[in-house]
Amino acid sequence: MSKGIITALRFTSLRLRLVVVFALVALTAAVSASGIAYWLNREAVLKRTQDAALNDFRQEMQNRAATLPLRPTQEELRRTAEQMAGGSAGYSVLLIGERAAGKPIVGASDPDRFTLADVPLSLRTAASTERAVTDANPYRYHLVWQRTQRGSTPYLVGGTKIDGGGPTGYMFKSLAAEKADLNSLSWSLGIATGLAVIGSVLLAQVAATTVLRPVHRLGEAARQLGEGKLDTRLRVSGADELADLSRTFNSAAESLQKKVADMSAREEASRRFVADMSHELRTPLTALTAVTEVLEDEQDGLDPMIAPAVALVVSETRRLNDLVENLMEVTRFDAGTARLVLDDVDIADQITACIDARAWLDAVDLDAERGIVARLDPRRLDVILANLIGNALKHGGSPVRVSVRTEGTEAGSDSGEELVISVRDHGPGIPVEVLPHVFDRFYKASASRPRSDGSGLGLSIAMENALIHGGSITAANSTDAEGRVDGAVFVLRLPRGEVEES
Repeated sequence: MSKGIITALRFTSLRLRLVVVFALVALTAAVSASGIAYWLNREAVLKRTQDAALNDFRQEMQNRAATLPLRPTQEELRRTAEQMAGGSAGYSVLLIGERAAGKPIVGASDPDRFTLADVPLSLRTAASTERAVTDANPYRYHLVWQRTQRGSTPYLVGGTKIDGGGPTGYMFKSLAAEKADLNSLSWSLGIATGLAVIGSVLLAQVAATTVLRPVHRLGEAARQLGEGKLDTRLRVSGADELADLSRTFNSAAESLQKKVADMSAREEASRRFVADMSHELRTPLTALTAVTEVLEDEQDGLDPMIAPAVALVVSETRRLNDLVENLMEVTRFDAGTARLVLDDVDIADQITACIDARAWLDAVDLDAERGIVARLDPRRLDVILANLIGNALKHGGSPVRVSVRTEGTEAGSDSGEELVISVRDHGPGIPVEVLPHVFDRFYKASASRPRSDGSGLGLSIAMENALIHGGSITAANSTDAEGRVDGAVFVLRLPRGEVEES
């Protein structure tokens, strides 16, 4: 089954819900109508057959059974029963008389088909019960009837007694033909119900298609808008609610496009301003750096009153130089002009060189095997390591432990491996509220100490350099055996890449 069909048949889809609702409504209506029609027809068919048979039986009892002598013989009863059953009504007859007081005799039209055992006891009692004659009841004995079942065939059983001591008669009529007619009717009603449900499903599909086509177009347009195609618009036709929705969407998309264009223009202007400012600052900074280097060399021979000011100028000039370099690096990332210069790098040698260049050998413990080579940009890896290790030394304190490992090895290839470098300190850790923001630009953990030796861009630049490699950096707190925070740990993950063979 294709993905499109699966999507169309999801229970959460509006189309399926419309079809189900239509089908349930049609099924309820059809079943209710069919049930009522079946019940009315059943009662009509059974009542018609029942009334015809009972009226004929009553007439036969009056015309034939009432003419029998008070003490008939069994032969007379049998012959009369056969005569009564020989009509067009198609029922069997059983007559019960007395050849003497308390000595009943039975005459049956068909003893193999109908005997006294087939007459329910309650009906026999009711048929033989004598009632008081009143103005409202002129007859001592009533004709009573009951529907019964023998096997799978329904039967109508009726009985009454002749006034003045005549015989008691019972009739037994099969309702198999009526049952067959009612079964045919039920099948017809079932087929009609099924056709009604199928018709309602088809109608629901048409209705759903009519309603959902513009909704689908709206969803597709919203998806394109979310992908950045801000010029997406809907064709508006008609004057219904869906047309109003399309107009609203177009209006919102146009407004969003204008706002995004304005924001992009402002962002571009801001980025250009930062780039231009950083570039313009480099020339005077170069001159300042040269002057500060001379002042630093002559610092020992300066007046003690002037020396602290000179030291401050030197440190702040270096800080400003680092800030300008970082701003230019951030500008290149924002403009999308940052590029990788890949080379095969021995990770242990690269980390050692980074630490040695910054005189951190005594404060950093390196755990890295020789021979782990990855295809990376050495300069950008050095920037990442310098920022992570420098941050650990500044905020966490030594000893800082740097460990290197590889994960996700594929047999016979280094391309599937991932290089994992973790930098762990033993300081107070990172506050929980600060963790989500450690890689934000210019973020300072303490608002009361906005000024520090850093620019607030180091970790952000480290993250950008990791991302341009296709990797990532995560920050967390490590804990000791008792669950107490025991420093922070930064984990750098980079794809190892295809290492070229020499």
